[in-house]
Amino acid sequence: MLRWALIFFIVAIVAALFGFGGIAAGAASIAKILFYIFLVLFVISLLSGLLRK
Repeated sequence: MLRWALIFFIVAIVAALFGFGGIAAGAASIAKILFYIFLVLFVISLLSGLLRK
């Protein structure tokens, strides 16, 4: 999932360089959402790993 966030971030940067503001904003928001989902899943897996021990 972090890979998808990175891909959408790169798409947003490339779109911003070429002046496609709407596409860049959409890709950046998707990347941000995916990053936060990844972060939440990472914390949950980290906590579950600590609780198992």
